[in-house]
Amino acid sequence: MRNPVLLVSAGCVAQILSMSGFATFPSLLPQFQEIWGLTNTEAGWINAIYFAGYLVAVLILVSLTDRIDPRRIYLACMALTVAAVGGFALFADGFWSALLFRALAGIGLAGTYMPGLKILSDNIEGPAQSRAVAFYTSSFGLGSSISYYLTGLAAEWMDWQQIFQLAAIGPAIAFVAVPFLLPAAPASRKVEGASLSIANFKRVLRNRGAMGYVLAYMAHNWELFGFRSWIVAFLVFIQRMRPGLVLPISPTTLAAAANLTSVPSSVMGNELATRFGRRRVASLIMFASALLAYALGFVAEQSGLTITLAIIAYGWMVTFESSTVTAGAVAEAEEGFRGMTMAVHSSIGFIGSFLGPLAFGVVLDASGGGAGFGSWGMAFTTMGFVVAMGPLMLLPLTRGTKTDIRHATADSAADAH
Repeated sequence: MRNPVLLVSAGCVAQILSMSGFATFPSLLPQFQEIWGLTNTEAGWINAIYFAGYLVAVLILVSLTDRIDPRRIYLACMALTVAAVGGFALFADGFWSALLFRALAGIGLAGTYMPGLKILSDNIEGPAQSRAVAFYTSSFGLGSSISYYLTGLAAEWMDWQQIFQLAAIGPAIAFVAVPFLLPAAPASRKVEGASLSIANFKRVLRNRGAMGYVLAYMAHNWELFGFRSWIVAFLVFIQRMRPGLVLPISPTTLAAAANLTSVPSSVMGNELATRFGRRRVASLIMFASALLAYALGFVAEQSGLTITLAIIAYGWMVTFESSTVTAGAVAEAEEGFRGMTMAVHSSIGFIGSFLGPLAFGVVLDASGGGAGFGSWGMAFTTMGFVVAMGPLMLLPLTRGTKTDIRHATADSAADAH
């Protein structure tokens, strides 16, 4: 086993580099709607197809990590990411071509994000594993923050094609560096029983504890990626409706700042879950996040400072339970089925990632085309309703399972002292 700190650091850096093109489209969404004449629903499709590509591919790609070295999958999909982001720059010229290249980029993410986590979890044991999950999943937020910020910065002096070309450099660097930074899978992790069979997938689906976290993750992703896909467009809309409004920072920088809070937020959520119980902490956070979502769509008429603070507070809350539900699914996985469990976790979870941005655009068009503050309020309210469903699925399914019993035992031991 390698040094866990160095291993996690390498995994996080590679993940951040691979995500340089993550927010290029949502950051430039108002511009694309103008030059390509996109409706909100069409824009929602392009945002959503990224995650559709992810969820279609992740079930197979991550399940294969129980059978073959996940680093091989990781490298192949890192190369695909380079091609997808660079291809968007060179060939995208409207709705259909944008759909194609964003779908390919989503497949690239499917073969890097969770396989990267599998590499770490295979090489780290004990309490350090849960913290590794927390830090690695929080790097997703850091990567998306950097992507938002750099896209906004580059937009001041580059056209959109050049921005996408620049974004392709990050995954290209990761592709070259990963063979030197991340180890191959330990031989002890290659389990013959975890083949890609219907019976084994059913076995994972019958794992009640893991599925509780999987369904909560789906609700979480609906909210998270609905927010990340539309936040810049929301802020630009506010500025157009209120020409005299002054925001302390630009929309893309504010989106980056809101996403950046996910790094300490996700880690802190995991630490609280370790102390007070995963399902309890995750449920409370998701209910609180739902309340903030309801409020967010109606802050548009407030001061620039109030809007800024509300966006940052929501960015913190929306990722608070992210590593908690992912670490819960990993902890509930059967021995030898961790990769397949993570594949199911990602595939079902990212159904929410696909539906969240799409539903947001559909609600905008159905409630006035996004032309008024009430229309945006309805879209955010829909997100809040969905994330509130997470605890209602999590609590009954995880009662009496491994993570619940482990926490109950720890509480009893603490009471005895």
